[in-house]
Amino acid sequence: MEYAKVTEETITELNMMVGPTSIVTKKEDMEKYSHDESPTKYAAFPEVVVKPQNTEQVSRILTLANKKGIPVTLRGQGTGLSSAAVPNLGGVLISFENMNRILEIDEDNLVAVVEPGVILLHLRQELEKRGLFYPADPGEPSSAIGGNISTNAGGMNGVKYGNTRGHVLGLEIVLPSGEILNLGGKTFKRSSGYELMHLIVGSEGTLAAVTKITLKLIKLPKFFITLYIPYENLHDAIRSVPEIIRRKITPTAIEFVEKDYLLMVEEHLNKTMPQHDAQAYLILRIDGDSNDELYKIGEDVTNICLENNARDVLVADTRETQERIWSIRSGFYEAAVHKGVQKVVDTVVPPSKIAEYIEKVKNISHAYSIRILSVGHAGDGNIHLILMRGDLIDGAWNERCEKAMMELYQTALGLGGTISGEHGIGIDKKEYLAMGIDRKELEIMKGIKRVFDQNNIMNPGKIFDMD
Repeated sequence: MEYAKVTEETITELNMMVGPTSIVTKKEDMEKYSHDESPTKYAAFPEVVVKPQNTEQVSRILTLANKKGIPVTLRGQGTGLSSAAVPNLGGVLISFENMNRILEIDEDNLVAVVEPGVILLHLRQELEKRGLFYPADPGEPSSAIGGNISTNAGGMNGVKYGNTRGHVLGLEIVLPSGEILNLGGKTFKRSSGYELMHLIVGSEGTLAAVTKITLKLIKLPKFFITLYIPYENLHDAIRSVPEIIRRKITPTAIEFVEKDYLLMVEEHLNKTMPQHDAQAYLILRIDGDSNDELYKIGEDVTNICLENNARDVLVADTRETQERIWSIRSGFYEAAVHKGVQKVVDTVVPPSKIAEYIEKVKNISHAYSIRILSVGHAGDGNIHLILMRGDLIDGAWNERCEKAMMELYQTALGLGGTISGEHGIGIDKKEYLAMGIDRKELEIMKGIKRVFDQNNIMNPGKIFDMD
């Protein structure tokens, strides 16, 4: 469909809504809003950036855009990996960087109420002062809570605590028409018809703008230990994970990484893990309310891993050592970008199928002569594959990469998996979406989009194209 352009008249109207210091119109000042952290480097400039300070301003901006037929892109910190926050059709980009207040920390009900621009790290720091914890962990502490909502971000804590959706109790949203709705609240149970709130979480800004979020908190665990476990092969490492889960042991995180990837990260960060000459590793974090509890769980996990041919089990119980291990784990993607990653695949398979999937990935890597590194969340089967371009010229790379990507997704689906676990679809994975969902499901999704957004102004061209 054809969209209207942002005119000088439109900019004047926006100026009156938010003030001149909250609008960006010069192209050189909009560069940082033209892309996210996706390795595809897809970029597109908005025609204007607007930085509202409250819900009422968001409502007026959307009312104006809807009336004029101008596309709108919503943006948190731009740390996404699927180009979902890129203004591919120009128009108005709403940046929530000025809506960054923690509105309430309710210690009696264990909830926090925040604006979408609140940085995850800042929220965690404020909660820790009160002995509280927000456990959803997408792995990027500089991400905005609104962006985490947009993609239903997961991360390393997903084994025990799940993805973002499970921690959202309430949302204030603004529809494209400008109407403001309050969904959910501070209650932990609801059975009142369709749960519209859960449609918004993971919708990548295509249905409505989120302007206020009520999050469920827990008490901050008092004690943590980290287990760092080397193996001679990934199959043995992954085989340990279902056995850990079968024994009703629930670590906070269970990560896996292969040697080549680990060495690359150590070189880039100039940091070293406690050991790095094995072929594969599990990294587990366990939390609890007493050291005795932790060490009992640690002993049980150690026995399981040794039964599955672990070379050793290294226990990191000091805060310094644990922080070093997890800071290196958090730097995996940064290191890959530095080394020239071109594509990131975010598949999910049943946890018991991880080793089988990785073996098939190695075959695909060999078949197309593309270096593919693997790392992921072993406890929930979420695998991140890093495709490295190396010295391949454009034509060869594009042809091989396209075929390899298709096989990687088809293989995951064939094992009962999905094409995206936590990064979302955005632009980057849009062409693959129909592989993983039924035609009727896609039809229903488009119907939901039409109900929320009759004029298709909210982040159009993302997830799927409207008919």
